[in-house]
Amino acid sequence: MSDEFDFLSEPVLAAGVDEAGRGPLAGPVFAAAVILDPARAIEGLRDSKRLSAAQREALYGEICAHARSVGVGCAEADEIDRLNILRASLLAMQRAVAALPERPRVVYVDGNQLPSFGVPAVAVVGGDDLLPAISAASIVAKVSRDRVMDAFAERYPDYGFDVHKGYATARHLDALRRFGPTPIHRRTFAPVRAEADEPTLFSDV
Repeated sequence: MSDEFDFLSEPVLAAGVDEAGRGPLAGPVFAAAVILDPARAIEGLRDSKRLSAAQREALYGEICAHARSVGVGCAEADEIDRLNILRASLLAMQRAVAALPERPRVVYVDGNQLPSFGVPAVAVVGGDDLLPAISAASIVAKVSRDRVMDAFAERYPDYGFDVHKGYATARHLDALRRFGPTPIHRRTFAPVRAEADEPTLFSDV
């Protein structure tokens, strides 16, 4: 963190960064980076977890239409297994910032962990409810990941990914016991690892 920057002032070309999907047993972890346009305010930005799915979708459209820049990155399940979930989440953040059409002057990251972005960066605990750019990033990351999990639900219809998005619900755990892990499951996560040695329907696991 650099004392040169005051996160409350949120200067132009400041990118907010947040991730979605650290906890699930399956699917990628996503991150988004957003540079807001001060001339085009977006009402209702807040932590994505405090919004309904319909609210997130509506705000996602507003952010994509009115933000100055939006970048999205992810790390896949095999990367999560190889790196661990924390390092994979930081990698997804780096990819999101790299995907921005323009280079930010400073990056504000929700939480207390910072990857290297090649520009000054500030960790902001609770930033998804403090800084609008981080709130916007949390919404973009969540909606982007949910859409990917909806697509996986069509590929693996027995698991209910469109409902629980890969989290360890009773339905998901029951599907793991009955059918075994899919190729998108995080095999280093304990509930998946417990079933990984059992016969599976998927030959590429």
